[in-house]
Amino acid sequence: MAERRQSINAVGLLVRDYDEAIAFFTEKLNFDLLANEAHDSGIRWVLLHPPGLSNTGIMLNLAHSQLDEMVVGKQAGDQVLFVMQTDDFWRDYKSMQSKGVTFIETPRDEAYGTVAIFEDLYGNKWDLLQVKDEE
Repeated sequence: MAERRQSINAVGLLVRDYDEAIAFFTEKLNFDLLANEAHDSGIRWVLLHPPGLSNTGIMLNLAHSQLDEMVVGKQAGDQVLFVMQTDDFWRDYKSMQSKGVTFIETPRDEAYGTVAIFEDLYGNKWDLLQVKDEE
């Protein structure tokens, strides 16, 4: 039997406006815009990836229903929704701060690496994380 291989290509993120979300991710987080295709229905296929070799992207989904609107910015409740791993925490932390990204805590060193929580434009929580090198 052949080995089964699967991966997650994209994770959906509810947004209020495609263009403001694209601007946040590309201008403040340096994500690459891989797809931005309009469909006749008014829905767009928007896919962004963080810089580097990431295999998983963020697919923007426009909030349509009342429930969608209620959870924009709260898709993980009070928890961290995404972990963005970096090869240089302080480079990215300083760059993001200079572009107005809101960090809701002071960076901290943990056994696994350096981390700080920030918020996206809607208030979803993210970890910026640099994993410690194995010794």
